[in-house]
Amino acid sequence: MIFFKKYKNRMIVALIAIILIVIIGITSSERIKITAIERFVGNVFSPVQKVVFSVGRNISDFFTSIKDLFSLKEENEQLKLKILELEDTIRKYEDIIGRSEYLINEKKLLENTSYNLIAAQVTGKEPGNWFNRFTIDKGLKDGIRKGDTVIQAVKVDGEIVQEGVVGRIIDVGDNWAKVISIIDESNNISFKVIRTQDGGILSGNIDGNLSGYLFDSKADIMKGDKLFSSGLGGIYVDNLYIGEITNVIKEDEDLAKKIEVEPAVDFKKIYKVFVITNRR
Repeated sequence: MIFFKKYKNRMIVALIAIILIVIIGITSSERIKITAIERFVGNVFSPVQKVVFSVGRNISDFFTSIKDLFSLKEENEQLKLKILELEDTIRKYEDIIGRSEYLINEKKLLENTSYNLIAAQVTGKEPGNWFNRFTIDKGLKDGIRKGDTVIQAVKVDGEIVQEGVVGRIIDVGDNWAKVISIIDESNNISFKVIRTQDGGILSGNIDGNLSGYLFDSKADIMKGDKLFSSGLGGIYVDNLYIGEITNVIKEDEDLAKKIEVEPAVDFKKIYKVFVITNRR
C-alpha cells in the first residue's frame, strides 16, 4: 500500500499512456468493421452533421446568388452601354449611306468647279415642308456677302455633276446668313434654255416647284429641256443648273409661252450648301 501511495500519480499516468497506445494501435490499423462506440457516436452526430452541412450549403448558395446578382447587374449595364454605342454607330453609318450620293456629288463638284465655294450647314428654316427660306452657319467673318449665290452639287443626266441653284443670300451677320430659295413665291430667277438659248423668267410656287414664261412665245421648247441661270440683272451667277421643263403651256390669248419646271435641287432635303463668293 505504501508503494501504491508513493507511486500513485506515476502509475495513473502510465496507465493512461498504455490505454492511449492501445487505442492508437486499434484505430490506426485497417478495419472492416467499426466498434459499437463508433457506431453510436456516428448515429448520434450524423443527422446533426447533415443539418449543419445543409444549412452551410444554403448559406453559401445564398451569398453566391447575391454575388452573381450584382455581377449580372453590372454585366447588364455594360451590355446596355454597348448597345447604345452600337446603335449610335449604326445611325452614323445609316446617315452616311443616306447621304452617299450627295457626298459623292459634292466631292466631284469640288474637284471640277471654277468658283470659290464656302461650305455651310443649315441651322434653321421657316415652318413648312419646303426650304423656302433658311439660315446657314457662315457669315461676314467667312467672306459671305448679301446677294451671294447659294448652290448645291446636283447630277445632270445621271452623270455630270454641276452647280445647282438653291437661292441667294438676303441677310447676313458675323457668323450667320439667311437664304431665300428659288422656289419662294417672292423670288424670281432669269433662265435660258440650254438647247435653244431662249430666255425667260421663273418664280416659285406653293408646291415647291417653279413656273414661268419665255420672252419669245414662239420659242422652240419642249418637255425635258434643261434650264440654266442666264445672269440677267446680275442677281444670280450665270450658267448654273436650275432644272428641267415638265410642262409647256400655250394659250392663244397669252402673248408668252408658259412652262412648269422641276428644280434640280431637292428642296425638302437641304442640310448643307455652298456659297459662291467670286465670279469666274
